[in-house]
Amino acid sequence: MAVNPTMLDKLGLILALVFGLIVLIFGSLEFFAIFLIFLIASVVATKYGYAQKRELGIYEHERSWENVLANGLVPAIVAVAWPWVGVGGYLGSVAAITADKFASELGVLGPAPRSLLTLKEAKRGESGCISPLGTLVSFTGALLIGISAHLLMPAQISAWQMIYIGLIGFVGSFADSIVGVLEEKGIGTKATTNAICAIVGAVLGIAFLR
Repeated sequence: MAVNPTMLDKLGLILALVFGLIVLIFGSLEFFAIFLIFLIASVVATKYGYAQKRELGIYEHERSWENVLANGLVPAIVAVAWPWVGVGGYLGSVAAITADKFASELGVLGPAPRSLLTLKEAKRGESGCISPLGTLVSFTGALLIGISAHLLMPAQISAWQMIYIGLIGFVGSFADSIVGVLEEKGIGTKATTNAICAIVGAVLGIAFLR
């Protein structure tokens, strides 16, 4: 059986390529490099702890086009709009979706999370929950994007702004967890919470990284 290293279904892979081209054409090589860093980091985070995730029944082997759309649409839009809104919208949105990916894929490997609604222990992989490990790796994922932006665009992103990007991504991921409470009640889907995560990151990036 052929192995799909991107972990995307066919439509998801096509959509990811489209978003990548949009980022490259309307953004810059640096934007595209950061997009690739997000994709590679996402695959690594998903595959890490494979055996434990499979045992828990939460390993997702393949992502659908809906997942790609929810994560990639906002970064693509702000990549097109960056001459008017600045680079912060793009960096903030990518930091947020990276933070969320790290929290959901790596946070499940630690102690069971707690529901934001009831504060009671919840099932791993359940939306609307947080855990100490998930919180830590969420900021780490966002900071990865901040560090990448600083190294790739030192004239635009200072060392302090690198940390801001980490914080912005973390807040975006936390917003995802808050909205996830509604998802668990049947309001919205995982795709909508992911999209809101990216939107919050973009808005904060535009506001604080102009």
